[in-house]
Amino acid sequence: MVDQQGWLEGVTRKPSPNYNERPAQAEVSLLVIHNISLPPGQFGGANICDFFTNRLDACAHPYFSEIADMRVSAHLLIDREGRVVQFVSFKDRAWHAGQSCFAGDDNCNDFSIGIELEGADDIPYTEQQYGTLAEITRLLMAFYPAITKQNIVGHSEIAPDRKTDPGQAFDWSRYLNRLES
Repeated sequence: MVDQQGWLEGVTRKPSPNYNERPAQAEVSLLVIHNISLPPGQFGGANICDFFTNRLDACAHPYFSEIADMRVSAHLLIDREGRVVQFVSFKDRAWHAGQSCFAGDDNCNDFSIGIELEGADDIPYTEQQYGTLAEITRLLMAFYPAITKQNIVGHSEIAPDRKTDPGQAFDWSRYLNRLES
């Protein structure tokens, strides 16, 4: 269930400062699937949450010094166990897509919801992640009717010159077929 403030009920909330209001006329009509692992290819721990809440310790890993000053977020993170953390209300504009375009419309952050899967382009996602992602997607499709199967994309589809996620390891058929149940 999504509450009146745009937060999922029953999940962990870690509000990010990295968001702003959606444009007044923006209708949520796109779901963007991403992946993230920090450090790259490693799973577990608090690094992703720390990154999205501007608390990443730049000294904890050499890669972190390159990204610690970035200000990004997503609406949700689904970890390898299928647990969900929400960083930004669905009513607000998370900073997940960057320079992007879908169906001729630029600035996808204005009209999209971004879900991060803890993962990497070439490492298979877990059964728990597919299950949780499908459950949340069905809920979002009911809450935001403009999100249809045709309006569910990978980050790579809206920013093909910059992004590759969720990558070749993401099984789109497995995920989309679960939306029927």
